Amino acid sequence: MITFIRNIFIIPELRRRIIFTLLLLAVYRIGSQIVTPGINIAALAEIFERAKDTIFGFIDMFSGQNLGRMTIFALGIMPYISASIILQLLQVVWPYLERISKEGELGRKKITQYTRYGTVFIAIVQGFGIALFLERLNPGTMPVVLNPGWGFRLLTVLTLTTGTIFLMWLGEQISERGIGNGISLIIYAGIAIGFVPAVLNTFGGFKTGEMKPLTIIFLVIIMVVVIAFICFVEMGQRRIPVSYAKRVQGRRMMGGQSTFLPLKVNTGGVIPIIFASSVIVFPSTIAAMIDHPIAQWIGSNLGFGMPLYNLLYIVSIIFFTYFYVSIIFNPTDVSDNLKKYGGFIPGIRAGKNTADYIDNVLSKLTFVGAIYLAIVAIIPTFLISGFKFDALPWVGDWLAANLPKFLSEGLGVQFYFGGTSILIVVGVAMDTVQQIEAQLTMRNYETFSRKGKVRGRRG
Repeated sequence: MITFIRNIFIIPELRRRIIFTLLLLAVYRIGSQIVTPGINIAALAEIFERAKDTIFGFIDMFSGQNLGRMTIFALGIMPYISASIILQLLQVVWPYLERISKEGELGRKKITQYTRYGTVFIAIVQGFGIALFLERLNPGTMPVVLNPGWGFRLLTVLTLTTGTIFLMWLGEQISERGIGNGISLIIYAGIAIGFVPAVLNTFGGFKTGEMKPLTIIFLVIIMVVVIAFICFVEMGQRRIPVSYAKRVQGRRMMGGQSTFLPLKVNTGGVIPIIFASSVIVFPSTIAAMIDHPIAQWIGSNLGFGMPLYNLLYIVSIIFFTYFYVSIIFNPTDVSDNLKKYGGFIPGIRAGKNTADYIDNVLSKLTFVGAIYLAIVAIIPTFLISGFKFDALPWVGDWLAANLPKFLSEGLGVQFYFGGTSILIVVGVAMDTVQQIEAQLTMRNYETFSRKGKVRGRRG
């Protein structure tokens, strides 16, 4: 580990890239302390304390706790992520975008340009919606917005949109001149910065007597096991052997070698959890705004940790995993590309049979990946509040009375460990180490792992 860190700073170019990345991330954290003009911070903090389990709390996590404090980076990088996902989905249903995406570097630049336009549009819409929403908030004697009106709305839209565009620019600069994964590193920094005080507050319960020593030890073991489990699955691959037929090209014999087609266990990444979280928290957020018995029942049963919430959350994750993988991975295109370059899977006919074989293998991997995502996503419920068995009809009281209390009451953890946040943090860390190792390997320096390179999420 010490040798790995020393080697990083021996290479001048790599050292410059890391310092440049750290400086830009520092700029991001400095901007996170600048509050949008015209906001009463104390009143807003009271609102978001009550809304932390709704869609606003979910978005606040991605914004690096900037939305809860209404800084200039309140929207975070979410508009860019939303625009990227929309463009990715449109490439499947819109022939024009599908054709552009296959035009190499020129097509990639056009898609990036459209993504930027989409980011600006989404940021303007979301900024205007947030301005209207803030004007209607009045938690107590002091309103959230000090001077409501069109002046505040236009200033808020301009501030939040500019902040998002600036973050997008920072991410692109880190990707080009830093160590890469600029957008991911910005999200990583926003999430990771909240881990330290949250962990300290949780373990501070040991001094006050709120948490027992055995609970602390059990919590540490769970954290280590979860992180190791995520690393193991994220690096997991199903390698389908591929051979290339020999052919004569000019005076040279081409082909004849064997390779493999890597299929990731978690092909969908963190996107299915994002989709599922957004879908699940949206009804409860809307129900909280309606004063009706049915709306109140929906809001209470779709609260964090409730059995209905957990069931729909798991089902949604499995559904969106299959849905997203079917969009981003087309076995027919893979089969056609193999056939085009003379490749084939041993024992499988080229064409439709190859596509069916790849689709069959991918379906099995997707099921494993969906279960894995569901397990990781449900861990915060277990740690924070437990599974609330007493809310189940008929058998709820019996389960709550006979099962261990930590299953129904949780471990009293005061921070969000698991799900989207931990997947992003671990995944980005693995990708970053992989890119640094690639730079070291090119210059024949010792890497982090002597037995082999660390595989990131991309192979």
